[in-house]
Amino acid sequence: MDMDLEPLGDRVIVEPGEGEATTASGIVIPDTAKEKPQEGKVLAVGPGRYEEGKLIPLEVKPGDTVIYSKYGGTEVKVGGKDLLILSERDILARKKTAKTAKKK
Repeated sequence: MDMDLEPLGDRVIVEPGEGEATTASGIVIPDTAKEKPQEGKVLAVGPGRYEEGKLIPLEVKPGDTVIYSKYGGTEVKVGGKDLLILSERDILARKKTAKTAKKK
């Protein structure tokens, strides 16, 4: 995705996943009643944060799927897409993929 936004510092731009559209029993949930998604795909990351004069790079990278704090971040609309700008501290976990699971 070509984007006009570049995150600064320890910020991360995430494309939220879709909220659940149906319950386990098959009941359709209207958009107004859906839970805010807490999972999304990282689109861009800032350079990192400074600690004691040293640049500490972020632990996530573009393409990662992350779980983030329910009410963390700032919602923005870019090119008709809803995106979220999060601080790295609002990211709770990164989902393992087949590639990342094999590295251990």
